[in-house]
Amino acid sequence: MKLDINITKKKRNSNWRITPFGDKTPTIKRRLRQYFKPIQTPYLMDVIFDELIDSYLATNVGVVKDFLSEKLSAHLAENLNLLYAGSKLISAGTGNDKLVNHDKLVRSDKIYWLDRVHNDVHENAFFDLMDSFIIYLNRTCYTGITGYEFHYALYEKDSFYKRHLDNFAQNGSRAYSMIMYLNTEVDGGDLRIYQHGGSQDISPNAGKSVFFKSTELEHEVLVTHLPRMSITGWLKVAVN
Repeated sequence: MKLDINITKKKRNSNWRITPFGDKTPTIKRRLRQYFKPIQTPYLMDVIFDELIDSYLATNVGVVKDFLSEKLSAHLAENLNLLYAGSKLISAGTGNDKLVNHDKLVRSDKIYWLDRVHNDVHENAFFDLMDSFIIYLNRTCYTGITGYEFHYALYEKDSFYKRHLDNFAQNGSRAYSMIMYLNTEVDGGDLRIYQHGGSQDISPNAGKSVFFKSTELEHEVLVTHLPRMSITGWLKVAVN
């Protein structure tokens, strides 16, 4: 059966839907509590999740500040800088696992795939946050998300990524693209998203998240004049 992964206002409601993530919410929110300021609670994330989803519904591009807390963003940026200093990042390519093309004229960023098996406390906190978001997204929008994949992305000075789509013709499992930015200082490196004959530029400020459908919107990363750091990835669905 083909999954309907369109988000619409008609489909949004407060009833639970069974998902692989469905029994984790209380535990996830307890683990995330350390990353919030005393005046906040992890349940504030539901408000932030709603803002991200509602802006997507309005414009096809969800944007929200403070998806990552200041504390978690700083820890993740520190991790990325340490990986870069230790030469752990690899040059990114285009295509899927079987058809990878490394063309520096198309993209010039470096990446490092995230995985819970690395057992990094802050990266696992990020995964907890994503689990919480997917629970909320599946519960309120019936998106049928079954998994995800994320990597650090570092654009060195003068790096870029030319206009492209995120979903591969050979593999349609990528449903939604998500980016979480880690930069406290920004000079260039905007995300430019194309739709309706025009474009929208989004600055890569720390904590901000961007969310859009992988199969529909072409986008590019403009040349950055400072190192540009993010976590980039995809929410995935089962495919036949």
